[in-house]
This record gives sequence, C-alpha cells and structure tokens, in this order.
Amino acid sequence: MIRLFDILFALLMLAAAGLPMLLIAVAIVLHDGFPVIFRQTRVGRGGDPFTIFKFRSMRKSGPESSSGEIVGQSLADKQKARAAFQTTQVGDERITPVGRVIRKTHLDELPQIFNVLRGDMSVVGVRPDTPAQEVDYDPAYWQTRHIYRPGITGPAQVGHTSGGIPQRCFHELTWLEGRSVKLYLLLLLRTVVKVGRRNSF
Repeated sequence: MIRLFDILFALLMLAAAGLPMLLIAVAIVLHDGFPVIFRQTRVGRGGDPFTIFKFRSMRKSGPESSSGEIVGQSLADKQKARAAFQTTQVGDERITPVGRVIRKTHLDELPQIFNVLRGDMSVVGVRPDTPAQEVDYDPAYWQTRHIYRPGITGPAQVGHTSGGIPQRCFHELTWLEGRSVKLYLLLLLRTVVKVGRRNSF
C-alpha cells in the first residue's frame, strides 16, 4: 500500500514541480554551467547501494563532497572512507548562490522524485546515508534502518535532532517499528507544515 502512495505522490509532485525544476536547472546552468544534477552513492533497502539525485548546489571547482564510497571492506577501510567524507557545514564556501537558495527551501531534493519512481526510495522513510557513514552506527541498527526503502523526508527531518545521531536513531526507530499508512501520511503532513519554516544550509 505504501508503495502505491509513493508512486501517486511522486507523480503529483512531478506534475506540480515540473516547471520549478526546469527553472532551477536553467539557473544552475546560467550561473555555473553543467552538470545540473549531483549524483552520489547511498545505501538503500537491504543494504544495496543506489545513486541518489539532487540539484547540484556546489561549485564545479570543488567536489560536492567526497563520494562516501568504500574501497575495501575492512574496518580500517570504512574508517578511512568516513574520515575523507566531508559533510556540508553552515557557511560552506563551496555552495553557490543558487545552491544556497535551493538548499534553504529544500528544492535541491526535488530530483529524488525520480529515485522514488525508480523504486530506490520512498517519499517517507529514514534518510539514506553513504556507505562510509556505516561506522557512525551500531552494526545491528545499521541493518535495521535498511529494512525499508529510505525516504525523501522522514522522522528525523520533522523531529528535533539537536541531540545528534542518538536522537536521530530514536526518531527513526519510531518510524521503523510503527510504520503504517497513517504514520506515513502524518509525517508527510508534518513535512509540508515544516518545510516553509525550517532553515538549511
């Protein structure tokens, strides 16, 4: 049933956001050229990797971030990849003026509609991490959070996560243990209410 809702909402989002997505693409090209889309490997359902899509929000002169991919499977390999993985910080100079706007309004996430239609993601779910971020989690929980498809939005995005990963995991477990159409719709509604108020970077 949730997969049906995913397809329905993704198609509605695509119909509503088609023109804004085109305008964003044009703005990115005019300001900083191609490519328009940023691609990165993330971990999906069952621990399988997939390519996530976002509007490129950083300058071409520097990588949007390290890939977060792991060369080798030993703990040392994973720790090395995690150390090299650079997340975006407030005031990051790599972010373009266009990128700053689309990040603040969360419009950089719109291409993930295609991830939903492809079956990589759900509209609602835990946010997908890179393979390198596995070392941030308890091994058992890392497996648990990949039981279902990851989402564009989810419990951590609409909850309070100032407590870092432990608090994020708490919100995610609430979703994973109580996953239902009712909770799906509730989180979607809370996202719509919050998206206009919340700042990003």
